[in-house]
Amino acid sequence: MKIFYKLVLANFKEMIREKMTIFWYIVFPLLFVFIFGTIFSGGGKNVSYDIGLVNLDQGPVSTGIVKAFDKVSIFKLHEGKEKEELQALDNGKRSLVIVLPQELTENLSTGKKTEIKIYYDQSQADTNQTLLSTVSQIFNSIERQITRAPELLNPVPQGIRAKSLNQINYYIPGILAMTLMQLGLFGSLRLVTLREKKILRSLGATPLPKTIFVSSEIFVRMIVSLVQAFLIVLVGHFVYDLKVIGNWFSLIGWVLFGSLAFISLGFALVSFARTTESAEGVIQVFQFIMMFLAGIFIPLSIMPKFLEPVAKVIPLTYLADAMRQVISGVPSQFSLSRDFLVLLLWFGISAIWAVRFKWE
Repeated sequence: MKIFYKLVLANFKEMIREKMTIFWYIVFPLLFVFIFGTIFSGGGKNVSYDIGLVNLDQGPVSTGIVKAFDKVSIFKLHEGKEKEELQALDNGKRSLVIVLPQELTENLSTGKKTEIKIYYDQSQADTNQTLLSTVSQIFNSIERQITRAPELLNPVPQGIRAKSLNQINYYIPGILAMTLMQLGLFGSLRLVTLREKKILRSLGATPLPKTIFVSSEIFVRMIVSLVQAFLIVLVGHFVYDLKVIGNWFSLIGWVLFGSLAFISLGFALVSFARTTESAEGVIQVFQFIMMFLAGIFIPLSIMPKFLEPVAKVIPLTYLADAMRQVISGVPSQFSLSRDFLVLLLWFGISAIWAVRFKWE
């Protein structure tokens, strides 16, 4: 244990002395956060509002109401089931959800007052005031045209506490996943450098177990990954209003597991190379593919169909997906169990292949 502690301490000291290492591991990821935070921190104020409409009546009156709302230029109408639309509101994909009751047409024909529930996000006060006023005016206009009698349609606002997510909540967790990927891949270059300097050969001639040395390398990078995660989430939350909805213990677990998976992959990749230059080339190729096909900058939903099979194979896709779910509760592309299993598979295969790494 004493040897392990000394190796970890020596590794940290070397890392601190190397200013470029500090830049790439700490400063560079934060630059990404500042760039994307500056671009998207405004929450993407749109000229139109996504309105969910649930038509339980399907009669002529409700059909006319749907057509009336569809003609409003500032509304982008989405018709669906009540549970699905309320879930979309909770996930920040709807500004309002209007539910037309089943007995709407019948009640209006008999002159009976009908309540129409309008669900909204309580945290969006300014937007709600404008939208609810607009919706009430639309219903009043429809009522005058259809019934010629006042106050038969009674819009009843129903406030709920939605997650109120913006684009920051998509990009920053992805940047964190990308940072862990780069730490794991480029951190493995140290082994190749030590081999070129014949330091690994010298260590191999000592009683030092290789497992202790490798474990110290992994331990240092996992500590660095926690520092990276802490700084990125901290800056995202206090500077750009990143919504941290998930459990912190769960986040720490995913950061450590994701780091371990990519450290293992990095060791596996450098086992193919004999020099630092060739190892950098291999890692750059893998990094480039994963960075642009894992949904970090381009959501998978708008990615060309022929690239989707590649995106669904690479490990960064699943780590980024898990980070979005755990940090911000962003609607996921996959389940957390699938994210875990795919990363575990990559970790296992990479660990087995990494054994091929030659110390001389």
